Formats: sequence, C-alpha cells, structure tokens
Amino acid sequence: MGHEKIVAAHAAPGAAYPSTPPFHPSEKYPEYAFDAIGDEENAAYRAVRECFRVAGLDAARFGTADWNPLRGLVQPGETVLLKPNLVKEYHPRDPEGWKYVLTHGSVIRAVADYVWKALDGKGKVVVADAPQTDSSFAEIARRLGLHSLRDHYRAAGLDFDVVDLRKEEWLERDGVIVERRKLEGDPRDYIAFDLGSRSEFVDHPGAGRYYGADYDAAQVNYHHSGGRHEYLIAGSAIHCDVLFSIPKLKTHKKAGITVSLKNLVGINGDKNWLPHHTEGSPATGGDEHPAPDAKHAAERAIIPYFRALSRRIPGIGPWIHRQARRVGAKVFGDTEEVIRSGNWWGNDTVWRMCLDLNKIALYGNPDGTLRPGGPANRKRHFALVDGIVAGEGRGPMNPDPVEAGLVVFGTHPASVDAACAVLMGFDPGRIPIVRQAFRCQELPLTDWDWTDVELVSDRPEWNGKLDEIPVDSTYRFRPHFGWVGHIERWNEAMTGSDG
Repeated sequence: MGHEKIVAAHAAPGAAYPSTPPFHPSEKYPEYAFDAIGDEENAAYRAVRECFRVAGLDAARFGTADWNPLRGLVQPGETVLLKPNLVKEYHPRDPEGWKYVLTHGSVIRAVADYVWKALDGKGKVVVADAPQTDSSFAEIARRLGLHSLRDHYRAAGLDFDVVDLRKEEWLERDGVIVERRKLEGDPRDYIAFDLGSRSEFVDHPGAGRYYGADYDAAQVNYHHSGGRHEYLIAGSAIHCDVLFSIPKLKTHKKAGITVSLKNLVGINGDKNWLPHHTEGSPATGGDEHPAPDAKHAAERAIIPYFRALSRRIPGIGPWIHRQARRVGAKVFGDTEEVIRSGNWWGNDTVWRMCLDLNKIALYGNPDGTLRPGGPANRKRHFALVDGIVAGEGRGPMNPDPVEAGLVVFGTHPASVDAACAVLMGFDPGRIPIVRQAFRCQELPLTDWDWTDVELVSDRPEWNGKLDEIPVDSTYRFRPHFGWVGHIERWNEAMTGSDG
C-alpha cells in the first residue's frame, strides 16, 4: 500500500475488546516481537493485524517473522506521535459507554507494536492528546491502561511516553466551570501559528462572533480577527517525525462525523483559540441555529449575563450560573434534545477550524513558520480508525453503540475519513469537514477528490471507488439529530435525490 488514495477496511462482526492491560495478543503471531501472550481473547489486536494485511503492507513477508507492515512508512530512529481520541472518561447514560467514546487501549497497543517493529527499537513513541478540558486525564489513562502500556514498553528498553497535552484542567458541575487547575502541559512546549491568508476562515463573515470553548468569547475572537487566524499547537505534534492518528469512529453534533480530521482538535494547547460556531442566524452569517425564534432570542440575550457572572465572581457566580442552567434546560430544552450552539448540519465554522489544524500539522515548523504547500512538504500523517465498537446518534459525547467490528487504515487522513463516511452510510460530499478537505487551495491537504479514493477490503462488496460502493452493503449509522436527513446515502438511494 502507501498510496494516499487507497484505504483498507477490515470488519470482524462480533469482535470485542479485551479487558486486561497491557492487552497482549492472544496468540503468538510469527512477527510478534515480545514473549507475553494474553489469557483472554484479543480480537482488537487481530483486527488491526488483519487490516494491515488487507492493505497489502509488506505483503511478500506476511506470515513470517520478518513481516513488518509499517516498513518504509516509519523509519528506525524516528519519533512517532500516536494520537488517539481521549475526549472524555465517561458516558452520561452508560457506565461502560466510554468504550464507544474513547479509542480503546487494546487498539493503541496493537498499533504501537507494529510501530515499534518498524522502528526496530530505535526511536521514540509518544501517546498524547488534549482531552476535553473538563475531563480527568488520570481516569482516562486508568480506563485505557495507558500507563500499563508505558510500563510494558519501558521494561523492554523502549522509549515510550504518555502525555496530557493540555495546559489546564477544569472541574465542571452542571455544565459550569467551578475550578481551574494548571497542568504541566506538553514537555515540548507550545508553538503559536498564524495561518493568516492561508486559513479556511478567509472571507468567512464570523469575525467578532465566534464562540469557542470557554465563556469568554473575547479570546477566540482576538485570535481570529484583523486578518489573524492563530492556533496554539502542542510542540509534540510538530516535532514528531510521524503523526499517527488512532481516532474513534463516531458521529458528531457539530462536524457530522469525527474521525481523523476532527481528531486533531486534540493537538491544541488552548481550546479558546478554536472557533466552534458563529453566533447568530444563517440570515446574518451565523450558524448557531437553523431557524432561531423568539425563545431562542431570549436565551441568547440571557446567557451572556450568566457567563460573565460566572467568570467575575468566584464561588457564588458559578453557583448562580448552575441554577440558571437547570431552569434554562426546562424552559429552552436540553442540549441533548434541541439544536443550539452550532450543533447541526449548517455549522459552517467547525470544519474550517479542523482543516486549519490539519494544515498546521502537515506543514508546520518548530519555529512557527509554515512550509510551502505541496506533497513534498507534508508531514506523514497516517490513520487507523477504531470502529470495533463505534458511536452513532448523539456523538461525540453521548452516542449509542454500534458493534461494527470495523478497523480502517490509510496513509492520508482525508481519504480515511471519506472511506469511513461511506462505510457509516453517509455521503462524504454532504459532510463539510470531509468534502472541503479535498478542496483547500492554500496549503492543500490533498491533490485528489474524495471520489478518487479507492477502498480495499476482505469483504468483496467493499472494493472499488468510494462512490461505487453499494449503499446496501454499508452500515446505517444514525446521525446526530441535528444532521438527520442531510447526510445519509440510503436516503438518496430511496428518493433518487442527488441533493
């Protein structure tokens, strides 16, 4: 493999995750570099291995001790950043729901083994992410067995780190920040980039009305005004030789889907530099809500008062804000039930931010400059998607499980995401974060269109150009309710509509 237009998919129906870290494989594969074998079935390890086989990686040596599927993609002595989706340690409705919210540790383990095989023991592997600011990295690491993975590799004399890329962690109650704690952050520090005229926000009418991660919208609007489009990026993502995304396959309220392109939100040092939606209605260039009415206008008028109160008066301010949110949920509707804050198919903001981050990851230099656009100057960015138990519906934080048994691999994130969209039953051309990844003019991410991407699989019906994959052969993921009826391929097949 290696061709950026080719994506491999392997599906193992009924596959489940092992429960005991560091998630050793349950059988001694010929190429396996360690001695330890797990006592429980490890379908996740097998699925990753099979996906690499389906991709045709190092095909001549498969089945021998010399099989090294990432040979040539990763070189001995390099630093590889493994970037999973570590967004949140719990699911609001299911105690076991973190398994379809987070990239599972067993998938990380399998990828790491093959990365080490390619490194030949010479180099460094870092597992790193910036979870949602109100998440507990310690609890995420415990659930996923990340420190057990670290200890396993270090015991073998390998250089392996686990890093929380955030500068700050918040404690939230009822959706209101009540405490902020400074963190050590990225040991490679942070690098500020200004994309300026090369940003996807150029000519977008939202300046001054962007809303980001915190209640103080002044920060995000400062970084995206006056021709500036600035991002603060974790140094580990820039200094590494290879960025290897291991995202979770899920639907997303603001982006439609979250796979490898959206996954790069986690390389940020400060999410207050990230526009998530534009306040106002589509009629005024906003994307907060498709059809705001009087009730929505009243909510918008009230919210800034309580946000300001929460910032300015420690203790009592957040407490009052929490009470107001409880009342507001009853009057205006719960966020998990009604559209607000750009959580719908018309969000024209978040995809721009995500693609800007991908540009920086591919072209960014450690001194904050950007290399010229073009294939020769792009950093290697691979992606292996954990869709063994995926998420549909109210993603990314509150999805329902899809036991898809799916693993997808490719050497280019945009191609991988287009393939994942099709396999989920969605139309990549109707999902802006996917469609526009193939259309960036400045610092281009690709030199092809999503319709040029070819899928290879051990399922015969999943072989061919993406737009030729039969609709009835794919999954039918349920979109987030704000996207229902706008991205499903099977709707097009039933109605004969091309949109």
